[in-house]
Amino acid sequence: MYRAEITYIGHSCFVLAYEGQRIVLDPYEDGSVPGLKNVRLEAEFVYCSHFHHDHGFTAGVTIKPAAPAFELEELETDHDDAGGAKRGKNTVRIFRFGSLRVAHLGDLGRLPTDGEYEKLSGVDCLLIPVGGFFTIDAAAAKEIVDRVKPRVTVPMHYRSQYGGFDVIAPLEDFIGLFDRVERGGSSFDLTGDTPRQVLVLAPQNG
Repeated sequence: MYRAEITYIGHSCFVLAYEGQRIVLDPYEDGSVPGLKNVRLEAEFVYCSHFHHDHGFTAGVTIKPAAPAFELEELETDHDDAGGAKRGKNTVRIFRFGSLRVAHLGDLGRLPTDGEYEKLSGVDCLLIPVGGFFTIDAAAAKEIVDRVKPRVTVPMHYRSQYGGFDVIAPLEDFIGLFDRVERGGSSFDLTGDTPRQVLVLAPQNG
């Protein structure tokens, strides 16, 4: 059975582990996200959805190069609702770990196109921004979840007891739209048997 470990570092930063390889997503610059500890990680790969200070701090990751044991699809999207005119472009990444697919939406600033929805449809895990202001808000995130129908939805890029920007909305705005929400630690194992759920992870750097 295929298995991927997903660890929430904080903000939009995650570590995906598969077949002994680690992938760091959207590491944030030292002191850039209120309340969170600095990112200092080792990995085989690092990917950034864009290079704003709270998403593109590759210097915080020590790389051990390796041939990837996974497949990757990238979708160029927008960081805003004006075709990127306000905040530039954003890269959505869909990782395939055997039969498992994990999508990280980065700082998506608009609803996906029909073609993007088709690529995202039915992913096993969706890492989705929910805080608004810089990204889609809770209502838009809920609309995306309803259409993509991921097995596991993990919110990111929100304000909580652990920290986050004052201008983005609290986590409760998003999870309040669902009848049931699970809460876990900082990590969970994604397999073909993982049940459908909205899962809130505690930031490891919180």
